[in-house]
This record gives sequence, C-alpha cells and structure tokens, in this order.
Amino acid sequence: MKLLVPLAIFTLLLTAAPLARSAPSFDDDAKFLAGLPVHDSALAALTHTPGWEQHSNLLGAKWDQMERRQIGTVRAWAAANLAQYHGTGGTVYYMFSGPDFLYAQAFFPNASPYILCGTEPVGAVPDPTQMPGLALSADLANLRHSMETMLTTHYFITKDMRVDFQHGQIGGTLPILYVFLARSGCTIRNVVASPSNVQIDFTGPSGRKQTLFYFKVDLSNGAGNGAFFNFCHRNGPGVSLLKSASYLLQGEGFSTVRNFILSHSRLILEDDSGIPLRDFDPKRWTFRYYGSYVAPIDLFRNYYQPGLAAAYAHSNAASPGFSFGYAWQKDRAVLILATPH
Repeated sequence: MKLLVPLAIFTLLLTAAPLARSAPSFDDDAKFLAGLPVHDSALAALTHTPGWEQHSNLLGAKWDQMERRQIGTVRAWAAANLAQYHGTGGTVYYMFSGPDFLYAQAFFPNASPYILCGTEPVGAVPDPTQMPGLALSADLANLRHSMETMLTTHYFITKDMRVDFQHGQIGGTLPILYVFLARSGCTIRNVVASPSNVQIDFTGPSGRKQTLFYFKVDLSNGAGNGAFFNFCHRNGPGVSLLKSASYLLQGEGFSTVRNFILSHSRLILEDDSGIPLRDFDPKRWTFRYYGSYVAPIDLFRNYYQPGLAAAYAHSNAASPGFSFGYAWQKDRAVLILATPH
C-alpha cells in the first residue's frame, strides 16, 4: 500500500515507514490482542488455543468491570459537560499520557488528531502467527499485566510499564494502543511507525476517520524536543487533557510544555497533578470544579495547593461520578475544567 505522509509531519516521520504487511491486517492484530473475534483465517485459528481463550476471558472480564465502573460514566459526563467539543474534529493534546488513548477517546470521541506522548517506547506488534505458542501465551499474559493498573485504578505506573515492556516480543505502547482502539470500537486502517513515534489511522465508532499519534519524547526543558513542539504548533489550538502527570508541570523544569498548553488550549481538563492554579491568569481563565480536593496522595504530598483547596471550598463542586487523579476512590476525584474567557 502506498502511503502519502502529510508535509506537516514529514520531519518527525522521516525515518518511519508503513509496517510491512502480508496477512493479518493491523485491525485483526488489534482485535486479536484485545481478546476479540478476528476475521483473518490464520489468526482465527489461534483464537481457539487455550492461551488466547484465557487471555480473552481474563481481559474481557477486567474490561467489562472498567466499563461499568469508570469509562461508561466518563462518556456520559463528557456528553453532558463537554458537548460543545464533541461535534468538532479538533486536536487533543494529552501530554504525559503514555499509551492512554482510552480516556482521550472517552472524553473527546470525535477528535482528530489525538497527540499522545510519554517516555515509554513505541514498541512492536509482531505477526502472532509466526510466534511459538508458549511465547505467544506468555506475551499475552505480559500485555495484560502491563494494563493491570490502568484497568484497576485508571492510570498507568510508568516504572511498572518500563519493566513489563522489556519482556517478550509484544511490548511497548503500540500493543496497548491496539487494545484500547479495538475495545473502544475503532477499526484500524493503517499504521506508520518508527522507533520514536507512531501514526495510527482509524475509523471511530461513529464512522469518522481519525488519527492518533504517539511520540516517545522527554518533555523537560532542553531535552531536544523541539521537533515535537514544532509538530504540535502546526496542529494549532486544541483541547488539552492532563491526568496523573506526576506533578511535573508544577516545576520550572517543564515550563516549555506548560506554556504551550496554556497558550494552545481552548479547554484544559485536568486533575491536581497538572498545571497548578497559580499558573493560570485569572483574567483569562474560568474554572469549574468537580469532585473534592483534600490533599495529594502521600507519594506527592509536597504538591499540596492551598489555593486549590480554597477554590474547592467555595465552589460547591459536584461529583463527576468516576475516579480521576491519583486516588482511586470516586469521592476523592479531582477534576478541573478550565476554559479561556
């Protein structure tokens, strides 16, 4: 298949190429990894093996729990509170996301492109039909393990992913993105990958053609990330999502990405680990608060924001109905919606 790479992303995808494919297709690979039925005959045969059947049952049960407990409620909340952003196909910036396409799509289902980034490697999805049975079963188990924290608590733990990604042939962010896309009802049309980034073209549940980018990039100041920010600048203003961002944006070592988000966002949806309240210009931004703010979890207790606590105390904030932030309890959700005047 001949792929035309848009000029706007040429510099970042210069070394990337369409992944060489015979059968199975990208979409069949994604469904296979997600524990869903596939159409490819070779992969279909593998879905009758004990290793895949166990993978499908375990992942399916965990996913159903996550859908009931979190994602279904997130979608309903977004439809009610972000309605003006649902019908548009604008850019979503999700800095420090890792492979978390799940929440980006739940909050903004019609966006394109989604721009995700993290320090986790892109990784690879080899042809499952060419893998020995025991190795494939072990890799599927490792894939489930790499998603365990996300599906249980709603965020990834970077150091755990780093260890998980070092095992087996199926590793990195790409297989997790495949699972999230397939389980979210998307159909993958094409994939272009390099060691530092990947572009996934897909059709969403509504039939809309959309694109997802993931970049392996260090967002700290002076880390040689100029090409990434140039790419983001070319995608213009968008909406920004910040979740479980390790409070990195609250230090001066990440001022470049913080300033980019503040200057390029028509909306910022974040928890307390994102941009601190003190860095928003009150003459420009309006806030709506959901959930409750008491204090960060013990690991990040030094990032307590007295100003945010005062804002919550005077806001009469309603619960969003789902967990958000580092605390897994729904009654400790911290969800802040910032929009410019």
